[in-house]
Parts: sequence; structure tokens; C-alpha cells
Amino acid sequence: MRCFLLLCWLGMVAGAARGQEKPAAPVVTSATDPAKPAPKRQLQAVRISGPLKLDGVLDEAAWGKAPVADKFYELEPTPGRLEKHPTEVRVLYDDAAIYVGAVMHDVAQDSILRELSDRDNIGNSDWFGVFFDTYNDHLNGYEFILTSGGVQLDARQSPANGEDVNWNAVWDSRTALRGTDWVAEMRIPYSAIRFSKAAEQVWGINFGRQRRSTRQKFFWNEVKPQVDGFVNQWGELKELRDLKPPLRLSLTPYVSSYVNHYPYNEQGKQNATTSFNGGADVKWGINESFTLDATLVPDFGQVQSDNQVLNLSPFEVQFNENRQFFTEGTELFNKGGLFYSRRVGATPIGFGGVDDQLRGGFQESDGSRRKGEFVVENPGVTRLLNATKVSGRTRKGLGVGVFNALSNDVYATLQDSTTGARREVLTQPFSNYNIVVLDQSLKNNSYVSLVNTNVTRAGQTYDANVTGGLFRFANQANKYAVNGQVVYSHRRGKDFNETAEIDDRNGYKYYVNLSKISGNFTWSVDHGIESSTYNPNDLGLLFSNNSISQSVNANYNIYKPFWKVNKLSTYASVNQSLLQRPTRYQDVGFYAGGNTTFTKSFLSAGLDLDAAPQTRDYFDPRRAPLGRYYVRKPATFGFNGFFSSDYRKKFALDLNYGARFFAADGARTGRTGIDLSLGPRYRASNQLSFVYQMGYGVRYNQIGYVGVGGEPNLSSQDSLDAPLLRAFGGDGGDVLLGRRDVTTFTNTATATYTFTNRMSFNIRLRHYVSNVHYRDFSRLRPDGVETPEPYYERNRDNTFNAFNIDAVYSWWFAPGSQVSIVWKNAGAAFFEANAATPQYFDNLSNTINTPHNNSVSVKVLYYLDYLALRPRRG
Repeated sequence: MRCFLLLCWLGMVAGAARGQEKPAAPVVTSATDPAKPAPKRQLQAVRISGPLKLDGVLDEAAWGKAPVADKFYELEPTPGRLEKHPTEVRVLYDDAAIYVGAVMHDVAQDSILRELSDRDNIGNSDWFGVFFDTYNDHLNGYEFILTSGGVQLDARQSPANGEDVNWNAVWDSRTALRGTDWVAEMRIPYSAIRFSKAAEQVWGINFGRQRRSTRQKFFWNEVKPQVDGFVNQWGELKELRDLKPPLRLSLTPYVSSYVNHYPYNEQGKQNATTSFNGGADVKWGINESFTLDATLVPDFGQVQSDNQVLNLSPFEVQFNENRQFFTEGTELFNKGGLFYSRRVGATPIGFGGVDDQLRGGFQESDGSRRKGEFVVENPGVTRLLNATKVSGRTRKGLGVGVFNALSNDVYATLQDSTTGARREVLTQPFSNYNIVVLDQSLKNNSYVSLVNTNVTRAGQTYDANVTGGLFRFANQANKYAVNGQVVYSHRRGKDFNETAEIDDRNGYKYYVNLSKISGNFTWSVDHGIESSTYNPNDLGLLFSNNSISQSVNANYNIYKPFWKVNKLSTYASVNQSLLQRPTRYQDVGFYAGGNTTFTKSFLSAGLDLDAAPQTRDYFDPRRAPLGRYYVRKPATFGFNGFFSSDYRKKFALDLNYGARFFAADGARTGRTGIDLSLGPRYRASNQLSFVYQMGYGVRYNQIGYVGVGGEPNLSSQDSLDAPLLRAFGGDGGDVLLGRRDVTTFTNTATATYTFTNRMSFNIRLRHYVSNVHYRDFSRLRPDGVETPEPYYERNRDNTFNAFNIDAVYSWWFAPGSQVSIVWKNAGAAFFEANAATPQYFDNLSNTINTPHNNSVSVKVLYYLDYLALRPRRG
């Protein structure tokens, strides 16, 4: 019924946007079964001995002798249709590199869209790409994509990460316009990829093309959306003989300099400081299969600022990983979801306990009052000494990954207010972070894996170890699959600065999923348990444990254009969870939705619906052991949707909206939530673009945690990792809840100017404000019983503001070599009681007038390749 209503809704939107359309003309399409992979096409590579000039002309005789890959099949918007404007691709190779030359025919130059963008960002542009599966295992691959404007994008394909665009390689390319066509020429050195030593090899290969003016995507070996997987749908590259993996050894030294300014305006503290740093990244190909990556004395000071938020939940905020070393080539380490890289170099574990170690003031014998200590410095980040990755895959499909990082002791500095004497307090002991992964590829897009993560700390502070086994088995027809994992966590030792042994020493998790993975109709059923003591959070990320969960999911997709839409995706699910210990009801939910893209306007739209009866939140009370206290959440119904207009237009608009409604809970009514996000973007030219995003969210009559035992926690920003609930103690009293309104505004503006395909400037401004107003309070007693609480001791209203500017100039002056100049401006303010205000412009003014930290930095990377530096013979 919901799917029917969704289709009716989409029909009304389409009808309002356009009048009647003419029937589409018949097209030629592939005749194979849409649920089965297309036959593998084959192409011969040609060995060359003479030099090639990389200029985008393809006028050397060798190109004319190479076999042609042509007759591409469309993937979007009409799968299986042969291309109308031909694409011609040839492949050459020598002892050092593989060369790809492609000619993309078109009707006119103005049909070839050529927006310039920064690296790894396609923008509004045509592109050509080559895809290599060098071990022909049908699971793992490399992507090298080149836009018509000459911008490079590279990525890795793997079962764990899918398309990982964070992976970067050093390769060279050129593009050129030739009449009504455009030409792409690539030189991909063997040092950029891994392959075997076999005398004769067959690689998986595919070629792709996007014709942006018509929003079409094509592939040489047909890729069917009904078939599960991407790498397994590539063709074969043959006649590769006598390839010798080179010595892959490169060094990328860096130097950086920072000027920081913060207006302390205090005696003994400098407002402005400077620093100079140096280090290097090393890449060494141990053999043809394995590569060592190491970063020595890394500097991550130029990464984009985190999006700070007001956190009222019991769980930590998950931030994006912006450090390149931890995003590049990590597909093996992300297997099983046991690695959260932000744990490495994170906030010291004793950061929040420094105030508890301050020596208080006291009264002298003469009756005078002597002041105590104050905090001079408390570093919020753990500086890494080094980090190393070794990863690769053997000819038999065994992937091996080893990650290791070391961080030094971190100390806070305290000072006596009277004598000026200073002392240091340890906040993070010397620590070793380690991950080992074994991943065996099997037939039929299947695998088995073993993952181990370990954190070892110096001294008495506890160590942590997590071991997981993963599997995926698909049938020969690639139609059905079963996958799952079993994980064991073990912690030993004492809490930091505590004498008691840690109490969640052993825990486990298991998960199993059975699914139909190919065809228009797919489904899955799953079941999992996370024990009450399962805790992978020393090197992983888990918001809540102690659960038994199961779900049933179904999807029905139409991939070919029909009626007035290009495609339609619909989905529905039912999920239910229990508290594992003690076994108690937690929640049940129903979810359904769909999305589509309209044929002529290329407007994308979607709508999701969900509903749930009364549920129980055992985590918001922050009381251990779980199960005795919970916050009731009344029955709810919600919806959210989106519109996204055609990005080919100079002006485009994204709109996201949603609302949630709750049933009355006794005398408490009017609990609702509303979200709205508006994102206009304007492309002034192929070099200059602007993007603005405005987000608004409001929660009326939300019920949430304020404090324990009648004394609320003084910081509403405090959050707690659920497996660490023991920190709140056992029977310290009932829990104080508040009925509150929460209003949040987020404004982000970005401007980008791309000088060339190797030089760009980007500036991003973000202002975030969240205001909390408490209406009344109640005391939470066991079994979800709430009683009114006349709590007037403190005005609990609060407002949090955060403001950031990130301005980045980047110039790739040579392959793998870069100069970057970055300006960062950051400020945050937290106001409580009468100082808190819901007025947006008052908050903006307060934020601007709050002291800000300003940082200007310059960093230079220079890529040194051993193969280019070694003396040439003869």
C-alpha cells in the first residue's frame, strides 16, 4: 500500500513538472539475461619498445597497430543499450608502464562538458576511465579516471569498502580536444599497481565513459545493475607477457611551518606562536604483492576542521577521518568495521580528569587564604611518533594487512597560583596500536577473513584486544549469499588513574545474514547479538552493545526508464531489538521508502516513511547495570524526503525535509521534530563555483537526561560511550530528566576557484548554533516510572556555538608533489542559564566576538621515486 502511495506521489510531482511526452523510440540493447553477468569480452595489449610522447594526440604508429575496444554498453539511464557516439580505446605496454589511449566521439565541442575541479572530484564534466583487476580475482581492482578537463581521479575497489576514492596513486595523463571529439591519454607506471610475476598474465579490465551532457554512463564490458558486484563484471586483458614488478620505492619528505594566534591576553602567555616541522612518508614495495607505507613524524595540522556539534546523547560523536594516511589504502583494515581510525592520535584518555587532580586552595596558619592550582596546558590531541601499514594480496588471493602506530606520553601542565611552580600530570601513556588482517578471496565473489586489533599501553592502564572472523559465501549463479561475523573482545588491566580492575574483560558479538543479491527483487534476513560486555572501542567504534537484533528487508528496483522516470528504487524493512542482559523489550520498527530520477528534467526525488510503537531507551539514563532504568518513547510516525535538481545546470538546488510525530504520553503531548535542509549551488564558470547549505532542526517537548541523583551534570555536552556506563556508578540515586525544546541552525558556505587541473583555491565557512530550553523536570525511577520534579535550583538552558573557516590553496606542481597554504579560524562558545539565547543573530554576534584561534600554515611535499632517480645504464 505504501509503495502504491509513493508511486502516486511521484506521478503527481512529474505531472506538475511537465506535460505529455512522446513515446521513446525503440533502442538496441543486449539480449542476455539481465540477472546474469554479461559474457566477458577480451582485448589484446600490445608491447612496444619505442618511446611514447604523452600529449593527448595518439599519433605514434604503435597506437594504430593496437586492437580497438569499442561498442560500449550503456549503464545509465538505459542499461544494455549500445552507445550512439562511439568510443575507441587501445592499450599498450612496455617494461615500465601501461598506456591507455581513448577517443570519445561526440557531436560538437559544446557537448563535451569540461568543468575544472580539484583532484578526485569529477564535477560537471565528461570522463573516461580504465579499471584493472590485476590478479583477476573478480573482487579487487584499481580505477584511473580522467575528466575532459584533465582532472585525475583514482580509487580502489574491494568487497569491504566498495569504491574507495581516498586511495591515491602517482600517474600521468593528458587530454585534448580534436574537432568534435576529445582524447584521453594515460601512462600508469607499474609502481602504482600490484601484479604477479607470472610470465604471461590475464588481467580483468573494463573501460568506462560518462557523457555528461546527456547524463549517460557506458562500459565496454557490459555492467548490469541487477547483478551483484562490479569487479566481477569486467572483461579480460590478454597478451601481457614478461611483466616484471619494479622496485616500488618512493620517499615523500615534507616541511611545514605554522603561525598560530589566540588572544589569551594573559601575563606569561604568548598570543602568537610559531612552529616548524619536518617528516616524511615512505612507500616500499616489499615484493610484487606487498607494500609498506610509513609516515614518520606526521603532521596533520592542515586537515579540514571537524564539524563540532552540541551532543545531548549518551554516545560519542563520530567524526570523519580527514587524515590522508588513514584514508588511503585501508580497504583491508576496514573489514568487519572493527577499525575507527580516529582512535589513533585521539584525545588523551585522561584529558577530562585533569581538573580532578588540581590541588585546591587552603588556609594558612596566619588566616590568609592560599589559592590552589590551575591548568596551564592540557593537549587535546595525542601526537603520533609514527604509523606504518603493510598490505597486499598474493597470487592465490590471500590478502594480508598489518597496521602499527606509536604515540608518546602526553602530559598536562598545572601551575600553583601562589608560587608559580609547575608540574606535569600524565594524561595518555605511551601506546601501541596494531591491526592484523587475513582475507582469503574465494570463488563466486566470496571470502573468509580474520581481523585482530590490539591496543597496548605502558604502565597499569588496561590493554585491549579484539579478534573477529568474517565470511561471505555466494552461490555459483551469484544470486544468493550468506555472510556473517563472530567477534571476541578482551580487555585486561586497570582504568586510567584507577586502582580497580576493568570490569568488561570479555565480550562477544555475532551476526549472520542470508540474502538474495541479484535481480530486480532482492531481500535479506539477519540476526545478531552483542553481549553486555562486548567492547571494541579502544580501536573501533560501537555506540551501544547489550542487544539482540533481527530484521527482514526487501527491495524492488526498476533499472530501465518507464513512464516518466529513468529508474525506481523501493525498499521496506521490519526490525526488532531486545536488551541482551537482562533480556527485555527494547524496540520494533517499520520502514519503507523509494526514490527515482525523472527522465527529462533529471530531478531526483525520494520519500521514506517509518513507524514504531512505544519503545524503551535504556542508554539515555546513563545508569549501570542496564535494564532497571529506561526512558519511555511513545509511539511515533515519521517521514523524510529529498529533491535534487540537475547539476548540469548553472544553478541547482538540493532540498531535504523531514518530520516526526509522537503519540501522547499521559498528560504530555505535542512532542514533534522537524528538519529542513536547503542547499543551492551556482556554477559561475568552469572554474568558479559556490555552494551554500542551510540546516534547521527543532525538537519540541523532547524528554532527555539531565543528571543523576538529583544533581545534574553541569555540562550538557557530556556524552558517554555506552559500554562504559559503569562510570556512573550503581545506586547513586534516581535520574533527573528534562522536557526541553532544542533548536539547531547550521550554515555552511563554500567557494571554489580552480586555476588549472593542478591548482585550486577553496574556502569554507561554517556556523553552528544549538539552543536548549527546559520546560520542566521529572525524576526517573526504575521501570520507566517518571514523577514530576520541582527542580528550580539551576536554570538549565544552554546554547552552543561553533564557527570555522578553512581556506586552502593547493598546487600539484609535479606528480605526487604539492604546495599547500592553509588558513584556519576556529571559535566556540558555550552559554548557560540567562546567558543562553535562542536568537540566531545574537548567537552569531556572540560567536564572532568570542576569542578565535587563527592558524596560517605552509606545507611542501616532494615526491621522490627511486626508479626516476637511479642512474640509467648505457
